[in-house]
Amino acid sequence: MPTELLFRADAYGRECSATVIGVNERGGIVLDRTVFYAQGGGQPGDKGVIEVGMQPIAIATTVYDQADKGVVVHVPAEGQALPPPGSAATAKLDWETRFKRMRIHTALHLLSCVLPFPVTGGAIGDGEGRLDFDIPDAGLDKEQLTAKLQALVDRDAKVGQRWITDEELTANPGLVKTMSVKPPMGSGKVRLVEIEGIDLQPCGGTHVGRTGEIGTVRVTAIEKKGKQNRRVRIGLV
Repeated sequence: MPTELLFRADAYGRECSATVIGVNERGGIVLDRTVFYAQGGGQPGDKGVIEVGMQPIAIATTVYDQADKGVVVHVPAEGQALPPPGSAATAKLDWETRFKRMRIHTALHLLSCVLPFPVTGGAIGDGEGRLDFDIPDAGLDKEQLTAKLQALVDRDAKVGQRWITDEELTANPGLVKTMSVKPPMGSGKVRLVEIEGIDLQPCGGTHVGRTGEIGTVRVTAIEKKGKQNRRVRIGLV
């Protein structure tokens, strides 16, 4: 049974009640529903705790099941007791970490508008992140890029989502900026993240509700990664 992904509808949900469906062969806990984001698209899996009765179980990360990508697996930290199937549980995020990732993820979408080149890779960390761009000519300036990025943040634009069909995405290939990571298709619909008046692209990650919530952000490094590849790193200030 697929896990109900509550973070898709509300990235600000910090906890939820759930039922333990089972524990897989590697000790991962499967719930019927979750607020935990499972690793994917360059964004790490959430950590936090799952409470069963009076027993808190520390969760080190969250991933999708290798055999069934519709199932989310909460990976306990080493030495944790595992709950029996059927147990009532409460899943609670490490919110401080998640919110930093939401801010950075949204800032990276804005960076892809400041640098409108094909994206060859990317990663999201806790308060920092990076995108790799296929740029034929360098000459990038950290201070100029920071100013342009911050100007977009300061517009305090609304960040929302909508869904299109697989067929609509195929008919509009320009929506996909990433060359190495393709949007998840096959379920019949694809989630688009829209930054009002600025950006629209497929994305399954978690984002802030307005760009102003990102706060102050800087381009911290520009690295050459091959003849036509430039890695641009950003960080929250």
